[in-house]
Amino acid sequence: MEPLIAIVDDDQAVRDALKRMLQAHGFATAVFASAEQFLSLSTAHGLACLILDVRMPEMTGLALHDYLVGTGCRIPTILITACPTTSERRRAIASGVASYLAKPLSEQVLLDTIRAVLENGRQAAGDASAPRPGTHFEV
Repeated sequence: MEPLIAIVDDDQAVRDALKRMLQAHGFATAVFASAEQFLSLSTAHGLACLILDVRMPEMTGLALHDYLVGTGCRIPTILITACPTTSERRRAIASGVASYLAKPLSEQVLLDTIRAVLENGRQAAGDASAPRPGTHFEV
């Protein structure tokens, strides 16, 4: 069974490019144009990973991550942004995101990050001493 990765980004071109790239590497994808659309259309069950744009209208990617964590839904999350800042990165990592990546995304860096996140999730499911989902990965 292919891991299911949700992509939430308000930029249609980014969503389409990420979807094509991930599907070409064997991942199933679900795409959403906003955090609100994700929340209204998704139960989040079965998701292996979330890729969230940081800056979106209404609800940011980090706000969506924080909301999900607050409801007890801990999905390994990768934040992506065209305008990275050190303070935002620190806040994201402190809140438990797996990684914070700058756009334009390197395909290899994103794939390596996803694979590390998925491996961490498998280890955590089988070994209580394994790193918890949300552990930050430097790739």
